[in-house]
Amino acid sequence: MNSNTLPFLLAQAPAPVEATAAAAQPAAPGAAPMGAPAPMAGGMGQFLPLILIFAILYFIMIRPAQRKEKERKKEISELRAGTKVLFAGGLIGTIVEVKDATFRVEVADGVVLEIARGAVQRSLQANESPAEPDAR
Repeated sequence: MNSNTLPFLLAQAPAPVEATAAAAQPAAPGAAPMGAPAPMAGGMGQFLPLILIFAILYFIMIRPAQRKEKERKKEISELRAGTKVLFAGGLIGTIVEVKDATFRVEVADGVVLEIARGAVQRSLQANESPAEPDAR
């Protein structure tokens, strides 16, 4: 016998008697046949773990970051002339003039820079050092 024909002959072999007898018994109405996997509810059961992971990540990471960014934008919109601010590049200055998209900031006596609003990291109190941890 050739080794290539062995799988074909095994596939053609009659089923064992025990399996044939079990298949001959009538199944309960609505029951799955023996050995068949249980049906999933519309196929959504496969995606449930993925959906749960996304929901957890949303509430742990995304939502707090959105809330913090919203608070930062609100704080930037409320900045007025005379406020001491820390910029993302580490520059510290006092706002001299507020424009639509920028601030004119005095960083030293007579040195005024125009800096984008988005570069503001946070406002500083009059006696606060930028090295102090953020109290929020």
